[in-house]
Amino acid sequence: MQATIYKSTGSWYVVKTNDGAIYQARMKGIFKKNEDITSTNPVAVGDLVEIEPEEGDTANAMITDIGERRNYIVRSSPHGRNKKHIVAANLDQAILICTLKEPKTSQGFIDRFLVTAAAYHIPVVLIFNKKDIYKDKEMERYEELHELYTSIGYPVMLISAKEEDGIDEVRALLKDKTTLASGHSGVGKSSLINDLLPGLDLRTTAVSGWSGKGLHTTTSAEMYDLPDGGRLIDTPGVREFGIVDIPKAELSHYFLEMVPYLSECQFNNCLHINEPGCAVKEAVNEGKINVDRYVSYATILETINEKEY
Repeated sequence: MQATIYKSTGSWYVVKTNDGAIYQARMKGIFKKNEDITSTNPVAVGDLVEIEPEEGDTANAMITDIGERRNYIVRSSPHGRNKKHIVAANLDQAILICTLKEPKTSQGFIDRFLVTAAAYHIPVVLIFNKKDIYKDKEMERYEELHELYTSIGYPVMLISAKEEDGIDEVRALLKDKTTLASGHSGVGKSSLINDLLPGLDLRTTAVSGWSGKGLHTTTSAEMYDLPDGGRLIDTPGVREFGIVDIPKAELSHYFLEMVPYLSECQFNNCLHINEPGCAVKEAVNEGKINVDRYVSYATILETINEKEY
């Protein structure tokens, strides 16, 4: 019987079959010992699995097989820097909830998320929340970021989940698609999901005053069916988004505005830092590539540990 993983709680999973039946499922021990599985979680929300209901039990089932993933998104595991944690699988798109105040989402964080999504061929829409508290300074910054990311090819939206401003546009964006929602803690992700799923009432928490960073309100990824069609995967708020599984030589391929210049570099293995005849650096100097994006690229490049490959 085929089912989809809706929630992972560690050793147990909430699954939903194609005909809408809900089961609490656990994995056969064989998957846990599979050496081919390099992530800390062999099964993730969004995975298609085969299940067998347990005899004499209408609520519990055993996961007997994991389907091939169309795509997935990963981050470095909180349990070890060199391990990866699959956040979710089989996505049509991702939305990254950002804020320019209370708390401020750094451009570096946005760029790390975009790189990871590009590496796994997942389109991203940037949604800037908390429009209701933005003053002139934040609106000016929003316009800069809007121009930058739309010029690269990323859609950008400005909303206020608190005032339900822009929610209809978000609802239309999510219709009939499986979407991952991510962002720092405190950016208003839970408030947005409450707007999209009336009656769900996800716990929301104010930003921690002493640190300026949000408090975690979601502890594990969970998928919800949207009233108008489609599914939304809520993820725990992430403070950092560690890059995994991307060699240094490949990183520039995931900065989409760099791609047209890569074949023009003098060296095939150009890392676009100190090499002569680098078309990417030339494009930065000529203003064709945003200098802040180039700084993000160089910063991420420094963090990649080649020993993993």
